[in-house]
Amino acid sequence: MPRPLFKVCPPDEVICLLRKHLNLKEITGNRMETVSIKASLDRILAEDVVSPLNLPGFTRSTMDGYALRAEDSFGASENLPSYFKIIGEVKMGEQPKFRVNSGEVVKISTGGMLPEGANAVIMWEYTSPVDNSTLELRRPVAPGENIIQEDEDLKKGETLLVAGHKLRPQDIGALAGIGKMEVKVFKKPRVAIISTGNEIVPPQVKPQRGEIRDINSYTLGAGVKMAQGIPLYGGIIKDEVNDLEGELRKFLEEDKAEIIIISGGSSLGTRDITVEVLGKLGEPGVLVHGVAVKPGKPTIVALVGNKPIFGLPGHPVSAMIIFNLLVRPLISWLQGGDYNEDFSPKIEAELVGNVASDPGKEDYVRVILYQENGKYYAKPILGKSGLISTLVRASGLIKIGTNVEGLKSGSKVMVELF
Repeated sequence: MPRPLFKVCPPDEVICLLRKHLNLKEITGNRMETVSIKASLDRILAEDVVSPLNLPGFTRSTMDGYALRAEDSFGASENLPSYFKIIGEVKMGEQPKFRVNSGEVVKISTGGMLPEGANAVIMWEYTSPVDNSTLELRRPVAPGENIIQEDEDLKKGETLLVAGHKLRPQDIGALAGIGKMEVKVFKKPRVAIISTGNEIVPPQVKPQRGEIRDINSYTLGAGVKMAQGIPLYGGIIKDEVNDLEGELRKFLEEDKAEIIIISGGSSLGTRDITVEVLGKLGEPGVLVHGVAVKPGKPTIVALVGNKPIFGLPGHPVSAMIIFNLLVRPLISWLQGGDYNEDFSPKIEAELVGNVASDPGKEDYVRVILYQENGKYYAKPILGKSGLISTLVRASGLIKIGTNVEGLKSGSKVMVELF
């Protein structure tokens, strides 16, 4: 049964409802693709990656110096150096064709392949050539010192990365290291974005008095891209039931998007039609109308078949906060990621000024973060949720918990950075 109008639902409960009703396998099952590792940054793996070989694949030096048998160096010191015969040099990128025997050393550079018989490298700083064929050594080395074994980085058959992992630069480097130039990843979810309102006009149009340019389509579209989704811009729909219903049915019936976002039309008012339209598109319909968040309370969450639809408030601040709270993690989840992933880096700071908050909802406050004498401070930005400039000036948000009646100046807060 749909939740009664504005019987607000905590954000955690909204996420639980989505997880309960969404058939994730149905959405992601056929939405995989193979991409080059050059195009795989921030993509989510749809397969485990197992190393087909040892890495680096040969025992190599980690220092410039001389390769030798470590046991021959035992006892060497500044006062009582040992002397070795220099039998050659390891060329970079080549396999040595000689063997190191007792009392012998070979010159080697960082990354060079250790010759047979050697098990350590002495740094050149602890040596002095006596002549072209004799080396003085002034300290001992232990077996394995200054070398990397052939399977020390990765072993053949070892699982390097698991399905569901978001690829980072270092992961892509490791894939290149094992020669895997393509990976199977989840396709990016397509997210339809529709703005509603008789007063909304495209940004390229000069608004008449009483009109306002469409801000949310572009803010949300950029957010979708940041979440590794693909934004599909549905344009601006007037506050007419037939117009909005027709646009939504187009996305639903033609299976153009995995998620649909409607900006505006979610509050109480005679011209608000989103709930009416969502209520007749299909089951289970509207799950939530009202989320215990400020700003963003009049949010709608619906499900038509297996397609999540979000009705976000028209105010830019509210729309962005709800997007980051509910939609962005869903985009990650539909790619095999973690629904509870923490997207925002955080910095602890001291609050500058008192902040009031009514209990019973999560309150998100925009702040400017600055640093003085090595300490971070967070200064609240006061302003209504319709003011996009407050987001532009903000460094991030602080969250005031559901049962907290505001924060006092000097309180320690965690700033979620944009």
